[in-house]
Amino acid sequence: MTTLPARIIHRTIRCDWRAVHAFAARPENMPLWASGLAAGLTRDGEDWIAHGGPIGDVRVRFAPPNDFGIIDHRVTLPDGRVVDNALRVAPNGDGAEVMFLLLRQPDMDDAAFERDAAHVARDLETLARLMEEKDGQE
Repeated sequence: MTTLPARIIHRTIRCDWRAVHAFAARPENMPLWASGLAAGLTRDGEDWIAHGGPIGDVRVRFAPPNDFGIIDHRVTLPDGRVVDNALRVAPNGDGAEVMFLLLRQPDMDDAAFERDAAHVARDLETLARLMEEKDGQE
């Protein structure tokens, strides 16, 4: 059995976890905070197609809607490789903790892994800013 090196990247958000999950789990909202999907997603049956990324179009399948804060998604790359991403929103007091499990892929060197980790951290920071600004306007 092979396992990959992993890092959990997380961000506390001062907003009810259910509101964070409801917003973050909608594929239509992801271009607002997930920069890798900034070009948008187009629905294709049960999947979504992310267009215009640095490696081309990718196919994304999300976990079914749920009340547990799970936004896991499977990404199929143009070359057919599949990357499973675990993304969770959990209660943290009156707020939320958003966690992304970053797995270091076999062809990834240390520098690329660090770039990916920084990229995910920026995306979670953007999500936090959006949610906290939205929460402050209500």
